[in-house]
Formats: sequence, structure tokens, C-alpha cells
Amino acid sequence: MTVADAETRVVEQVSKRLLIGGRWQDAKNGATFKVEDPSTGSVLCEVADAAPEDAMLALDAAAEAQPSWARHAPRDRGEILRRGYELLMERQDDLALLMTLEMGKPVAEAKGEIAYAAEFFRWFSEEAVRIEGGYSLSPNGQARFLIMRQPVGPSMLITPWNFPMAMGTRKIGPAIAAGCTMVLKPAQQTPLSALALADILREAGLPDGVLSVVPTTDAGGVTEPLLRDGRIRKLSFTGSTQVGRTLLEQSAAQVLRTSMELGGNAPFLVFDDADLDAAVDGAMQAKMRNIGEACTAANRFYVQADIAPEFARRLGERMSELRLGRGTEQGVQVGPLIDAKAREKVQSLVDDAVGRGASVLVGGGPGEGDGYFYRPTVLSDVPKESELSSTEIFGPVAPVISFETEEEALAAANDTEYGLVSYVFTENLKRALRVSEELETGMVGLNQGIVSNPAAPFGGIKHSGLGREGGRVGIEEFLETKYVGIGGV
Repeated sequence: MTVADAETRVVEQVSKRLLIGGRWQDAKNGATFKVEDPSTGSVLCEVADAAPEDAMLALDAAAEAQPSWARHAPRDRGEILRRGYELLMERQDDLALLMTLEMGKPVAEAKGEIAYAAEFFRWFSEEAVRIEGGYSLSPNGQARFLIMRQPVGPSMLITPWNFPMAMGTRKIGPAIAAGCTMVLKPAQQTPLSALALADILREAGLPDGVLSVVPTTDAGGVTEPLLRDGRIRKLSFTGSTQVGRTLLEQSAAQVLRTSMELGGNAPFLVFDDADLDAAVDGAMQAKMRNIGEACTAANRFYVQADIAPEFARRLGERMSELRLGRGTEQGVQVGPLIDAKAREKVQSLVDDAVGRGASVLVGGGPGEGDGYFYRPTVLSDVPKESELSSTEIFGPVAPVISFETEEEALAAANDTEYGLVSYVFTENLKRALRVSEELETGMVGLNQGIVSNPAAPFGGIKHSGLGREGGRVGIEEFLETKYVGIGGV
């Protein structure tokens, strides 16, 4: 089978219809939208384009299925997730190729995401049977306290395009484990991974109506009526802070439980006592994971003045060695950005920094080809007032900014409305603990460039979000606490 045949096969085997109440169906108005390959600009396929009435049917299905699904035994819910994990791993190659075609990341990296995504199902399959309540005696001895943990109810899940499979499993996993039904709206750019995931869960035994999937080009029109309806009781969103604020406003009317994983502006601090080789390795991971299109991507590299030139030189060498191209090609390490708008934004930020005095060590412009390629870029001597110091880049650009003292580095790192993740490289234990405590972020990568792990709580503070996903606390977002006071015992 040729590469082209394999690409056609993985796209054709995915349903292009809406999944509502356990049935694949077209949008009521018959509308579709095109899914584009960002490495070529060509159309992969067309997918059903849900309208508000389709989404309302999905909510009807979720509300109807909720009582019986909540009564499912925890072990049964866990076994469905476990089978989902196994199916994801069995089909890792096909799912990775599908993801590469619709969002651009190299196949090898896409395979890594499938494995990462599957781990959320495995983790929450184990958490499903560990939902605990409590029983205790009141302080005066006159009553008993019974504490129950129950599913919050029908949930709206909204996922982004940059990790189309992992962001799905990170939300669906705990919702299934807790006993919640779901309506999933995937990103317009990457609906195929979500549709493939839904089909896998159906095969794994998920009952009809527990999960509906409604791809759409009218995100606001589809989601707002559901959030204001009253039957949705939980919203889990990953995306921009701007959209998150709007969704929070819409959720306020029905006082919904919300989880928000929003924008980032991650600082990467390198002190002069750091292992420089390890710091450069960590920088490559923190910057170039997912082509830099990640909310956890290092955005600002603060390097102590004495080692800043050497750090920038080494980072530039590493970035210049990366092969740019279509993610399906052998040996490609950097694929295209998601669309033309994303590439224009990256170029604008680079132009602004250079215009203010920054030097381009590597890259600095678009790559060749018909897709939305941008060359891996390192900028040195970046002025602190540059736009990319305060704006999430979401691309393969590493601006290096020097600092003199620890206090200066901390002040610069915390000078942002965002607070998702930060990275620190130092061999000094006291400094490591001190700086980790002072950084205003929900996560810190200490001498490592990747923090994401299904077994750890993921999330930020300030304008980077609310709540946590993953870890022991991830299922808490989909559970309510009920207290029963028992008297006369």
C-alpha cells in the first residue's frame, strides 16, 4: 500500500457524521464543512456541520441517558475505559496518521500523543472504583454524617485542535469514570480524531447517549443554548482565555460547574549554575513539543546574563538541525502551523521583536511549500517590551532575554496575567525550591521540559484557568458532594 493509499484509508474509515444518541446522522440542515490538511492546503474531506438544533438533540440524549448511566457499576465504567485504552493502543498507527493529516504534527509525535491520550483512559479506569465518601459521628455525638459522591450530571466538553485526541480523553475519561453523560464539541480544524475516538468508545461498550459528538463551524451558536438550557451541569473547556471568559459568562446564568484550561505565557528560567546541556535539552522539549503550538510551550526564555549568549548559540544550533516538512514524510521533525492566520501571527511577533532590536540567530520566516510552514526560530537580545514577551506565540519561536539577578528573573516571569506553567533550570537546591514557590503558575517543570502526565494534576492560575485535569483530583471536577445528616441513631 502506498503512502497516499494509507492516507486515504484512514480518512475514509472515520465517520463524517454527527454522533447523537448512539446514532451517526447528518446535520438536520444537511450542512457540511471542509477539513484541511495544513501541510498542503488541500481538503481531506467534508464533515457534518452541526446546527443548534442538532446540539439540542445531543443534549436531549445526554439528559435521557444520565439516570441509567449514573447507576452503572463503577467497575463496569472502568472496564469500558480499559477497553478504550487497549483499542487506542492497538490502532495507534492509524490514529496517529489521521491526526497528522488534520493538524500537521509529525507522525512520530502524533503516535506519542495517542499513547499519552490512551493513558488517561487507563488512569481513570482505575479511578472509577476509588470514588469515596465518608461516615462519621458529629462532634456532639447526637448525629451521624454520611458523605456521598455523585456524578455532577450531563457535561459539555469543548476541546482544541492542537491535541485533538489527548484533550478528548483527558475530559471524557474522568466524566465516564464519574458517571456523567457528555456532549463533545471538537475544534473545527480537527474533528476527525474526535469522531474516531467516539467510535472506539462505542466499540468498547459505551451505552448509547452517554457521549454525543457535534462538530460545527458555529461554535458559539451551538454551545450557548446548551449552557443556558439548565440540563447541562458541567462545562469543561480547553482553549483561549478570550473564549473562556465568554463561556464563563454564559455559564453563570445556570451556575454551572466549570473547568477552564486557558492560555499560557510560560517563562523558562535558566540560572548560571544550571547544567547547560540539560537546559538546552529541556528548552527543545518545552518549546518544540507540538511545533510550539501548546499552551505549555515555553514562551519567554530568561537566561542569566553570563550564560545567555552561549545558551542562545546552542539552542540555535539545535533548532537549525530540525527538519521542516509534511508530517507524514520520513525524518520530518517540524510540521506546519495549523492555518494561515497562525503563521501570520507568528511572523508579526517576530517582526515586532526584530524591529525593536532583537537579533535573528536562526529562522525568522516562513518555510517552503504550499502548507503553513514556519522555520524554527531563535531570537537573541530580545527587548522586554517586545510583543512576544506578553503574547502567547503558539509557534516555533524562542526569544532569549537576559537577566542579572534571581529577583529580576522572578519579577519578569510573574509579570503576566497568565499562570499555567513555568520551567526552571538550576543545580542549587535552595534556589530550586525558593523559585518554584515564588513562581505564579499552577505547574513548574524543575530541570525538565515536559510537565504533562495523566497521573498529575494539570492546570493553571490567574487567567490560565480554573480547576485541574488528570491525577487524583481530575475526577473531582465531575463529582458533587452530598451530605446526609442522620439523627436519632
